[in-house]
Amino acid sequence: MSAVKKKKKSRIGLYILIIIACGLLFAGAKVFGPNTGTFKQGEFLYIHTGSNYDRLQATLQEGGFISDMGSFNMLAGWAKLPAHVHPGKYHIKDGMSNFDIIRLLRSGKQTQVTLVINKLRTKKDFITLLSTNLEADSNALRELMSDKEYLSHYGLDTNTVMAAVMQDTYFFHWNTSADKAFKKIAENYVHFWDAAHKDEAHGEGFTAAQVITIASIVDEETNMAGDKPKIASVYINRVHKGMRLQADPTVKFAVGDFTIHRVAGEMLQNTSPYNTYMYEGLPPGPICTPSASSIEAVLKAPKTTYLYFCAKEDFSGYSNFASTYDEQLKNAHAYQQALNARGIH
Repeated sequence: MSAVKKKKKSRIGLYILIIIACGLLFAGAKVFGPNTGTFKQGEFLYIHTGSNYDRLQATLQEGGFISDMGSFNMLAGWAKLPAHVHPGKYHIKDGMSNFDIIRLLRSGKQTQVTLVINKLRTKKDFITLLSTNLEADSNALRELMSDKEYLSHYGLDTNTVMAAVMQDTYFFHWNTSADKAFKKIAENYVHFWDAAHKDEAHGEGFTAAQVITIASIVDEETNMAGDKPKIASVYINRVHKGMRLQADPTVKFAVGDFTIHRVAGEMLQNTSPYNTYMYEGLPPGPICTPSASSIEAVLKAPKTTYLYFCAKEDFSGYSNFASTYDEQLKNAHAYQQALNARGIH
């Protein structure tokens, strides 16, 4: 073979190697190079329960998660992602490659949802919180919370159901169903009410749900930790004496307006069973999800003779307590004078 032919053949071989190398580099870039898009709806991808690969593709495109769907689909096919679509919440970070995204989705290792429950007042508040943060269906949750037989497994009914919703931090998979979400929260309630806590409640003649109900009123009455046990003792004493609680927060709950500053007039004639100015004993269920300190205040309420309390005239946020109505009138008069002195009506 002539030197010219050998040189020409060598060049062809070099070109082929270059083409192969370029092809490998291109393929490598498509597999391992960045392929994220504009993230129109943020970096979290939500795959709904029952989604197939077609639905996943549409979600990826609609959310702007992928820049080049062609290369993604090709690699997804090789990795058999269409047969392994797992529902959940996934964090697609800017700059991730096809390989990274497909490996994440195929693994089913979704981002955990941290749900913090603070003060909630109504079933609607609770249902909205869960259905906003989880896939749990709001209608399914509403049905569960209205199912007497289902709730009876937790010692609850349709009035006391919110007693199970305790202030705490809960961890979920986003695709948790309504049943599993409520079950996890209710199990936290059952765990809290161990033998020791039940004995404390029974010592005062109350069930767990009744303690939560009293605590919810205490929680709405004050933010002052030092006053909570004494306020709890007032309501416990009133219950034991068969007196009406006459708790303003229960009237606000009855009329559905928590912005009211002064309970008076027609509000006190509301026929809701939550109006403790009209009916004796405890309301049917809690009026909010009380804090741990309010529950503790009821369980460990001091033995007092207090039947009344009134805001202190120094506007400190604390209360004056009284065992007789005459004492209460004096305290109320002092507070009213302080209001008048400040021109507050």
